[in-house]
Amino acid sequence: MDCVFCEQPEKVLYENAYVYAMYDRYPVSEGHVLIIPKRHVEHYFEATKEVRHAIDDALIALKKELDKLYHPDGYNVGINNGLAAGQTIFHLHVHLIPRYKNDMENPAGGVRGVIPSKQKYT
Repeated sequence: MDCVFCEQPEKVLYENAYVYAMYDRYPVSEGHVLIIPKRHVEHYFEATKEVRHAIDDALIALKKELDKLYHPDGYNVGINNGLAAGQTIFHLHVHLIPRYKNDMENPAGGVRGVIPSKQKYT
């Protein structure tokens, strides 16, 4: 099986025993990071408790680093689980996406925007 995330890249932003992090090759915003388990697992719901905790540790550490580097005004955290959810690389990866004031006209609804017609609910 060829998996682009099973081979850890040379340029790693963060690493612990279970995960590594790198900048997204197709960033949504400046500082967009992916957190990726070192062992192949397709979905979040199949990950061990240790991997899920390592992802959480990475999110906290990377948020602190991105705050210093990019000074975002907010964050989105996202995981696509399955083809119907938009997953295109079937190796679990978590998106940590810095958000900036005025990066879109009206961000209300946040992650609900994965289905654009459902983003605005008020």
